[in-house]
Amino acid sequence: MTSDTVVGAASKPLTIEDLLVVVREILTESDARIAANFAKSDAIFKANLAESSARIEKEIAKTNAESDARIAEILAESSARIEAIFAKSGAESDAKIAANFAKSNEKFDQSYKKLMESQVALNKQLGGMANSNGDMAQDFFFNALFYRKTLFGQVFDKVETVKRKIKKTGIDVQYDIMLVNGKSVCIVEVKYKATTLDVNRIANKYEKHFREGFPEHADKKLYLAIASMSFDPCVENECKNHGFAIIKQVGDTIEIYDEHLKVF
Repeated sequence: MTSDTVVGAASKPLTIEDLLVVVREILTESDARIAANFAKSDAIFKANLAESSARIEKEIAKTNAESDARIAEILAESSARIEAIFAKSGAESDAKIAANFAKSNEKFDQSYKKLMESQVALNKQLGGMANSNGDMAQDFFFNALFYRKTLFGQVFDKVETVKRKIKKTGIDVQYDIMLVNGKSVCIVEVKYKATTLDVNRIANKYEKHFREGFPEHADKKLYLAIASMSFDPCVENECKNHGFAIIKQVGDTIEIYDEHLKVF
């Protein structure tokens, strides 16, 4: 409805209903224009928003790329500086370690040389002491048996120290004390402090070589004994197991234990 229509109808009075129709038409046209304007504004907003988002994303991507490149550059520079520091420190440390090692080796060599010199001197001293102790034990038991001459209920005519080379084998044998009579021979091994190794060695030594080295006593009974200034219980047990007599120092005299004595 237009203004011409309204004027043309002036001869006809307007009613409330006519006014309401005009108002409705005006409101309808306004709503349409508003809707069209809103749609246009919304399209423009969305287009601007999309364009802005694209620009922002592009800027963010560019910034991220630049940041990553800078970070990589900083890391590379830092790594290079750290490697240079470590290389320098490593070279200095290696040089110090080598110098300290050489110095320590020199001190060790000097200490080792002094230790060896002390060990040689100590060995000589201990060897002298051992020889002295062995000679003392040999003299003590030889003299005791020489004047006693009685063992295991037998009287022996001869008490001597014997050295002899076995012709058949060329082996030198030495018996600390050998007691002899017409029927028996007793060989006594003298130790300052006997060990189980001594017992086993003596058993193998005398049983194997005596008959070959002393054919003049081949028909006689052979007895073995160990004389020592001190005995451990385990050594005494080993002597008993082998059938050896045990000869001990007791003050200025000797005691003889022959309960397990056997003939070899």
